[in-house]
Amino acid sequence: MSSAAEQEAGPGERAAADGRGLAKGRAAADGLPAGVVNGARRTAPPPAVPARPGTPVPLGARFRTGPDQVAGTNFALWAGGAEAVELCLFDGPGPDARESRVRLTEMTHEIWHGFVPGVRPGQRYGYRVHGRWDPWTGARWNPAKLLLDPYARAVDGDFGLPPEVYGHVRDWPEQRVADTVRDDRDSAPYVPKGVVVHDDATDDEWTYDRRPKTPWADSVIYELHVRGFTKLHPDVPPELRGTYAGLAHPAAIAHLTRLGVTAVELLPVHQFAHESHLLERGLRNYWGYNSVGYFAPHAAYAASGTTGEQVGEFRRMVRALHAAGIEVILDVVYNHTAEAGELGPTLSLKGIDNRGYYRLQHDARRYADYTGCGNTLHVVQPHVLRLITDSLRYWVTEMGVDGFRFDLAAALARSMHDVDMLSPFLAVIGQDPVLRRVKLIAEPWDVGSGGYQVGAFPPLWTEWNDRYRDAVRDFWRHALPDVREMGYRLSGSSDLYAWGGRRPYASVNFVTAHDGFTLRDLVSYERKHNEANGEGNRDGTDDNRSWNCGTEGDTDDAQVRALRRRQLRNLLTTLLLSTGVPMLVAGDEMGRTQRGSNNAYCQDNETSWVDWTLRDDPEWAPLLALASRLIALRHRHPVLRRRAFFSGLPHSVDGLRDLAWFTAGGTEMTERDWYAPAAMLGMYLSGRDIPGRDEHGDPITDDSFLAVLHAGEEPAGFVLPGAPWAERYEVVVDTGREEQDEAPDAGYPAGTPITVAARTVLLLRVAG
Repeated sequence: MSSAAEQEAGPGERAAADGRGLAKGRAAADGLPAGVVNGARRTAPPPAVPARPGTPVPLGARFRTGPDQVAGTNFALWAGGAEAVELCLFDGPGPDARESRVRLTEMTHEIWHGFVPGVRPGQRYGYRVHGRWDPWTGARWNPAKLLLDPYARAVDGDFGLPPEVYGHVRDWPEQRVADTVRDDRDSAPYVPKGVVVHDDATDDEWTYDRRPKTPWADSVIYELHVRGFTKLHPDVPPELRGTYAGLAHPAAIAHLTRLGVTAVELLPVHQFAHESHLLERGLRNYWGYNSVGYFAPHAAYAASGTTGEQVGEFRRMVRALHAAGIEVILDVVYNHTAEAGELGPTLSLKGIDNRGYYRLQHDARRYADYTGCGNTLHVVQPHVLRLITDSLRYWVTEMGVDGFRFDLAAALARSMHDVDMLSPFLAVIGQDPVLRRVKLIAEPWDVGSGGYQVGAFPPLWTEWNDRYRDAVRDFWRHALPDVREMGYRLSGSSDLYAWGGRRPYASVNFVTAHDGFTLRDLVSYERKHNEANGEGNRDGTDDNRSWNCGTEGDTDDAQVRALRRRQLRNLLTTLLLSTGVPMLVAGDEMGRTQRGSNNAYCQDNETSWVDWTLRDDPEWAPLLALASRLIALRHRHPVLRRRAFFSGLPHSVDGLRDLAWFTAGGTEMTERDWYAPAAMLGMYLSGRDIPGRDEHGDPITDDSFLAVLHAGEEPAGFVLPGAPWAERYEVVVDTGREEQDEAPDAGYPAGTPITVAARTVLLLRVAG
């Protein structure tokens, strides 16, 4: 290497030159071929296509008519600190597609832009961004790597992650410095491309779409995976199974409406990449928490095509669900991207402006990792915040979704370091005229210091309440020292959310989620069984709070199987009678099992897919019927979905409180009772004088109910509270029964001692 080249090259390039002759990097920065690099030759690009200045807004690729009425596409990319940006156009799919490069010469406020006549919807494209290679200062520009537009609305192709897609030499012998050695091989043949999409989303069907706008208090959420929900559905046509169109099929929607849920919460549908360690083991990322395109529906879930067709297919799915009265909530991953840490691939943001998009440590080679996934987006930066909010608004206004569940939301709420509930992200969301009107759900934690923030998010936000999950699991495995925690969780978690105007529906109550055991496995396994993931069963939590009813895994023992089904009924009934917003996981209502896996993130197979044979299985069909019945009961009775917290105070002249707690002896609980060991709890919900008014301005009244929860191993007596609470009670739900009677039984006079079977929930309606 000449001394001049040596002076221009960074330390990593000099290391490369000393080792394997890879320091031709500055030639690549000038858009010239770098010669032979590790045995691969990059060929010169075809002649450039002329570009006009265009406009810096909106960001992304927008098809439109130019000033001389010539159709074309405006391209705009924020690339702060870059020295040059090339737009790369491809004439077809696959690694042999011919590439034409267009240098974007216009830059406004760090946005590189240009209008290219003749570029129409369906055009595949990407970017090459030029700049310094100096990992020690966080600069990782490498024009040999084709980059996905962060604003691409459709993506064609898949990320296979061969060595060529890494900005550094992935296989460098000294791994401790591998990230500093630039790899000049061309990645274009190995990465997917962005696709220009027509902006018009106002066809007749879309214009007449009607959002359900279900109030939070009336919501019942159903978490599902687009692929896994219909992959085995016998009534969905084979070519549509596992796709957006499959979820929109009447057979799929019929199950949702029969169950009675009001919203589906879709596991990530942003374009995502599979991690290299999974691909090496023949596995794939199934859950999708590895986003790389925040505007693009994941192409693998489309039945109609991947050159823009996936956008229309997603919109039609949303319309079909809305027509059935079902809202669509997206699980979104804005806390990190698929580019991982310094040893991760260069796919998009890392090559556009690594220092601008990611949080870096004091040693700028390294990433601040509050997510456990290698990197954390730097949401304090205005352009990063803009990327996220533009993405959110796009999914609401142009794709029709009704809300979002934010993965590891505490990472988004960090200011410079600490979680800050006055952070720019939360402030911007709180004042945005579009986003403040949709459903916002926080996963209120991350893996960094101080990241656990359950109960701390501001009004407007709801939260996944893991304290509810843990309390209910512990109660039904008889592991709580007393019933104080259970009392709070059943009645809306006022200890967490009764501040700043928050309401009971700030608590999204769940017993299971995608991450962890299914409901059936929760009562069938005490140990995780993740061997199929190829990680030595080290992955996944060991804190399952599960009970296998005496036998680990599947069994032919009829008594154990009956006990497990009873426990499932107890868990479902508890969830759907609790104040707050209940969330079920697809398949739990009919006994889906993952055979003990509590971390099926890479199991894109029957382990994770919903097993529809259970729907008609005599052993499991009664569980589905109970779930539907409980949701219908919840919809009919406003006392079960209150919009305000219980006060525990009288609201009428008869002196009845809106919420009362009873011991097994039929007496109201004292402070001493709350601290005493107990396996039984009685909860009285008064339907008189429910706070608020109906849409006509009239007072809301309802039946009153008494719920008796008994987690003990033996039957126990319970005295039904007498006057003034009731004159008579009718049993509405008895989880001790395999089948539930549609009509209530003859009932019991108030003051009657009854026997509650072991491990049972009784729901009784006050009849007089």
